[in-house]
Amino acid sequence: MTTSRTIAVGDIHGCRAPFELLLASLAVCSEDTLVILGDVVDRGPDSRGVIEILLKLKDQCQLICITGNHEEMLLDVVDNKMPLQDWLSHGGDETLDSYGKGAAPARLPEEHVEFLRTWEDYYETPEHFFAHGNYLARKPLEQQPWHEMRWESLRNFRPGAHCSGKTAILGHTSDKQGEIFNLGHLICIDTYAHGGGWLTALEPETKKVWQTSIRGDEREGKLPPPRWQ
Repeated sequence: MTTSRTIAVGDIHGCRAPFELLLASLAVCSEDTLVILGDVVDRGPDSRGVIEILLKLKDQCQLICITGNHEEMLLDVVDNKMPLQDWLSHGGDETLDSYGKGAAPARLPEEHVEFLRTWEDYYETPEHFFAHGNYLARKPLEQQPWHEMRWESLRNFRPGAHCSGKTAILGHTSDKQGEIFNLGHLICIDTYAHGGGWLTALEPETKKVWQTSIRGDEREGKLPPPRWQ
């Protein structure tokens, strides 16, 4: 009998090769839920390739994609809500180049743009909730200002345990040493894939961790124990 899994994946940032390697290790099936924590685009070399993989994954598992601040910037540029240069200065140039050197936002395939528009602010299970950047501990999940929170780094403030009692699984705040940040009530798995760290996947229920790198390295293990703030 197949046991379904819920697995979160940290910020991919255009790193197609380690993402493919990670998926090979995960071997997700139709019963599994794969939660992508946002920021799949920008900074890395192949944002287009990552989006194409995600579109295929929709037919292979239960795919949940959370909107990151980088997806928000892309959509704001497409919708003329943000100056192009503002996005380019945050890695948007690498995204556009993945669609053809010097490509303009108008060159982005409609299928890709509309796919990004369907992404969620958060996702929850009985024991955990998944979001991109941060949260307010005393506000219910459905009342969170997610537009602001997806920009808010854990370096600016570290919230306490959420009022729901659920453990938060987050991305966005990259650890430049490639380490998972675990406070017990809050776990951040942005481990700096595009900058030479690791791309991390976590199964919260079992605490199993899979990691791959742009160097082609792979490793598996367990979630490190919680540390003090």
